[in-house]
Amino acid sequence: MKKRLGIVAVCLLTGILIGGVSFYLLDRKMGPGRGRDTFVAPNVPRQIIETSKAFSEIASAVSPSVVNISTTKVMKREAPQFSDDPFFDFFSPFRNFKMPKKWKEQSLGSGVIVSADGYIITNNHVIEQADEIRVTLFDKRSFKAKMIGADNKTDIAVVKIDADNLRAVPWGDSDRLQVGEFVLAIGNPYGLSHTVTMGIISAVGRANVGIADYEDFIQTDAAINPGNSGGPLTNINGEIIGINTAIFSRSGGYQGIGFAVPSNMAKLVMSQLVEKGKVTRGWLGVTIQEMTPELAQKFGIKSEKGALVGDIAKGSPAEKSGIKRGDIILEYNGKKITDVGSLRNMVAQSRVGSEIQIIILRGGKEYSVKVAIVELPKDYAESSQGSTQEEQPNEVLSGLTVIDLSREIARQLGLGKDEKGVVVMRVEPGSPVEEAGIRKGDVIQEIDKKKIEGQNDFNRAISGIKPGDSVLLFINRGGRKFYVTIKGY
Repeated sequence: MKKRLGIVAVCLLTGILIGGVSFYLLDRKMGPGRGRDTFVAPNVPRQIIETSKAFSEIASAVSPSVVNISTTKVMKREAPQFSDDPFFDFFSPFRNFKMPKKWKEQSLGSGVIVSADGYIITNNHVIEQADEIRVTLFDKRSFKAKMIGADNKTDIAVVKIDADNLRAVPWGDSDRLQVGEFVLAIGNPYGLSHTVTMGIISAVGRANVGIADYEDFIQTDAAINPGNSGGPLTNINGEIIGINTAIFSRSGGYQGIGFAVPSNMAKLVMSQLVEKGKVTRGWLGVTIQEMTPELAQKFGIKSEKGALVGDIAKGSPAEKSGIKRGDIILEYNGKKITDVGSLRNMVAQSRVGSEIQIIILRGGKEYSVKVAIVELPKDYAESSQGSTQEEQPNEVLSGLTVIDLSREIARQLGLGKDEKGVVVMRVEPGSPVEEAGIRKGDVIQEIDKKKIEGQNDFNRAISGIKPGDSVLLFINRGGRKFYVTIKGY
């Protein structure tokens, strides 16, 4: 037994000795730092390497055309009356004498050179009310810029510097963008010059964001932060496909949602600002609203695409061409209408004096009309506002109290003296009419396409409505006319 244990011990010691010698010799052969912790380079596919180089080349090509825009505004403190009178000082011994009457405020933004002779496009909010605009180029040269023009309805502005042979970025076609395409955003966030971020196009045609009057934004997840405003959003060809304008943020910083004015809109606005110093917009003369499933059902159509005409301005191109209230605009100048925002932008960008072909749907049939576009009137604006009463027992219109529209009430509501209908005096909370958005002061002028000129017409119209039916109302709200559907239960 002892002999066998001795043999095992000898074998174990021999193994340890051989292992130690082998490790020593192997470690010397591999050299220092090449043992177990040796770094092994990853096998990166050629496509990824080429893609990385491509983005670097795009940034190198575009960055020299991106500029830093700094503005200075002189702010004035409103002094109270008699504030410079020594007698006034006696009665106000604790006035803040250190607070200056004038001071300067500075802000930073971005811009991009779009012509070799010094034209630069940026956002209106970057240079708005600036007393001095200074542009710093990629090579650190600084110029005092001249304001060429600005358009607050699209948040686009153009400035110019006195320089030649500048590197300009070409324009891309924003109408051809596809969701998912790679893009680069270049600018000066927080004053950090020529910062480049990468992302994709998250969506196109974003409207109702509340940033500008005319919205058709490109949405991207490329990081955009304060200071990026006015910088370019470029495609993989190094072309401008948008001007970075705003971010959606609860914290003030990047949260994955940025918006850019599409290049085609920015380019059109810029050309008018350079040529005329102002932007001239086309006008059709219609009030339009989105097609909802309920409206589509009431008008007997299957698709919810198109824009429903709610009202026609007197003497407008639409009236002269024969367009009527209740028509659905399907196409405008060969382009299909998917929503109200797209049609509004198309009309605004139409050349004044041009003749446009419009496809409308009326009574289930399509018609083609030609309209001569005119300039948007300066005073054209929408107005807004808020006795025998009768509670209507109809289930769909329950909770609705109306009275006849008299001339005096029409005047109080800002309506014309010839307007007809019934005025909503009360809307019961939680009722179907409240859920549909009907308000006190609304004037009902049609029910299911039947004219309502007074209480008798109203009672006659609702008498045929059965419980569970949905109802189509035509509403006049302070001069703004539109359709509303009320769902039956």
